[in-house]
Amino acid sequence: MITPVSWNGEYKQLGATLVECNSSQNEKSKTTSLKSKRSPKLMAQMQWSNALSTHHSLEAAVADVVQRAVSSLTAPADLGLVFISSAFTSEYSRLLPLLAEKLSVPVLIGCSGGGVIGTTVKGEIQELEAEPAISLTLAHLPGVKVQVFHVVAEELPDLDSPPDAWLDLVGLPPFPTPQFILLSSSFASGINDLLQGLDFAYPGSVIIGGQASGGGMGGRVALFCKDDHSDFGQSLYREGTIGIALTGNIVLETIVAQGCRPIGKPLQVTKADRNIIIELDEQVPLIVLRDLIASLSEEERTLAQHSLFVGVAMDEFKLALQQGDFLIRGILGVDPTAGAIAIGDRVRPGQRLQFHLRDAQASAQDLELLLQSYQDQRNAEPSAVAALMFACVGRGEGLYGKPNFDSELFSQYLKDIPVGGFFCGGEIGPVGGRTFLHAYTCAFGICRQNQL
Repeated sequence: MITPVSWNGEYKQLGATLVECNSSQNEKSKTTSLKSKRSPKLMAQMQWSNALSTHHSLEAAVADVVQRAVSSLTAPADLGLVFISSAFTSEYSRLLPLLAEKLSVPVLIGCSGGGVIGTTVKGEIQELEAEPAISLTLAHLPGVKVQVFHVVAEELPDLDSPPDAWLDLVGLPPFPTPQFILLSSSFASGINDLLQGLDFAYPGSVIIGGQASGGGMGGRVALFCKDDHSDFGQSLYREGTIGIALTGNIVLETIVAQGCRPIGKPLQVTKADRNIIIELDEQVPLIVLRDLIASLSEEERTLAQHSLFVGVAMDEFKLALQQGDFLIRGILGVDPTAGAIAIGDRVRPGQRLQFHLRDAQASAQDLELLLQSYQDQRNAEPSAVAALMFACVGRGEGLYGKPNFDSELFSQYLKDIPVGGFFCGGEIGPVGGRTFLHAYTCAFGICRQNQL
């Protein structure tokens, strides 16, 4: 998940510490060609399709998804996104050549995932975890420019650099405002700095995506890129971030469900050093936390031993903070002697935070609340035509005890649109107007035309 600023103090398991503090208180078919001449003015309708295959043969899986995804479009595809499960780890290098034999699309990106998400023949969204599967999304995008870029950490400008350094890196001006889809390899890709730089250089842009994941801890990951109009050609990357910038007749809207509920009350950081909270409301943080844990129900106290998080308020001026107003970060450890708490992000004095708990019920309620809010606010045409889903490997059946929970809930609010995605090692999406790398999150990128 997220690698935070290092914690220089002595680590101690939070659960054990809290127990101590409260001891007294209780996946080959015929080649399909999509090449044709067309006039964007004559084909103004955006089209998206997705196909999902569970064939155990990579050749059969590729042939299956290409045939079904292409047949769902009535115009040539301009963009493709492919996600392949880690069950095919030894065959990652064969994916792009196999796709090139059957699919003509100018731009295609993708990555590996601990699981993949796609749309079945019956139109149902399915989350496939820990089994061979491929999900292929194709899009016909009239009036949309698609630009591809791949960056590694060493190429990133310094965070103090002017916006032009970031504009040169991507190769796009800030206007018209681009919409970004990013797929990164790991925290070492410099993804956090990249997100800050893009937010800075492209104000108003929407950024969504996820980190490639493999099978289990330390599993190999892969990023895929094909661009007929640049030097990329067909490329398989192990490091860095692949991105596409979409400009023109497209809108990308987001739903980022962090899956937690607040407990206790908002607190102000009165003293901090990097990612270490030294004082909360001028009190020792661990004592504040101990008292909070003691006030919880027995069920909540048990949950806090392994599912306690910190929510950092994103709006400094909002008085009444509610669920959804926070950026959720993990608690890395505590220093029992000094009473300090280390979290997975930098904090500064004056910021407000609130402790949160995560469980299946809180996660479901959080997503439903956001979906309801999106539905209430989005009554105008044109309506959504597709979605991309980036779900943490810590969600899915392991969290809910049954498969397809997040995707089924999503389809109750946004019906009959193709959805593709994967299970990530970290999810990318905005909270409070800024873009972050998240954990335990489900992030949706909802696509629609900018005009009819």
